[in-house]
Amino acid sequence: MEDEDELIAIDFEAELDNDLNDTDPLDVDFPEAAKPDPEEMLLLLKAPDVQQRMLATRAFCELQDSRAIPQLIQLLSDTCPLVRVSAAYSLGRNPSPAAVEPLISQLDRDLNGYVRKGAVWALGNCRDRRSLFPLTDALKNDIPAVRLWAASGLAQMAGLGYDAVIAAIPPLIEALIQDSVAAVRSNCAWSLGQLARELPSNIVYAGAIDGLIEALEEDKDLGVREDAKAALLKVGDPRGLQLIESLEKRELEGEGF
Repeated sequence: MEDEDELIAIDFEAELDNDLNDTDPLDVDFPEAAKPDPEEMLLLLKAPDVQQRMLATRAFCELQDSRAIPQLIQLLSDTCPLVRVSAAYSLGRNPSPAAVEPLISQLDRDLNGYVRKGAVWALGNCRDRRSLFPLTDALKNDIPAVRLWAASGLAQMAGLGYDAVIAAIPPLIEALIQDSVAAVRSNCAWSLGQLARELPSNIVYAGAIDGLIEALEEDKDLGVREDAKAALLKVGDPRGLQLIESLEKRELEGEGF
């Protein structure tokens, strides 16, 4: 998808590094006394003033309150992109089946990369099978910051049954091998490790292991190789473990990777 601002005026490599280091882009602990008053914030969600709406939507990135969900869904289409971003992240913190379709719609039509990134993160947190196609499409076609979170979000298919798992694995393998951004490839490796653990030893499982082995052996980025190694260790596949042992032996003998 083309992006009209392509995440203007950010250090993109720093953005990717920050995202990769945090499994939750809003994972900050706040003292209980510092949290906003939910009753006041619920009222401000409907405020005519954009600054007040922005304050309220950001508050529900910290607060979990199901009463906010209907209005947060409405705010996904707010005229202010900062409100839309905060509404998306707040719905990720307050996941609801009712939010899935609106998040998918906003992901499909929003021209702002930050908003799409938030929508993808929220869809992953919703853990809903309806998110499967939008997340795989974002992984294939969107800008790097969105692809990064789409890759992580697909790991949530692990809890949604066999069909969802086997549908999520092929696009993750493809991105692991082909994506131009190392951080995206790393997240694909992590997700494949989560999903492969849910599978019996079949052709899809074998494809996931093959992809992780290829990344471990051939990826030019050390971080991607390390994440592929960690995924193989987590799965405990005999082929992967044998390769890791062989590579470690070579490294000790001074040959390196």
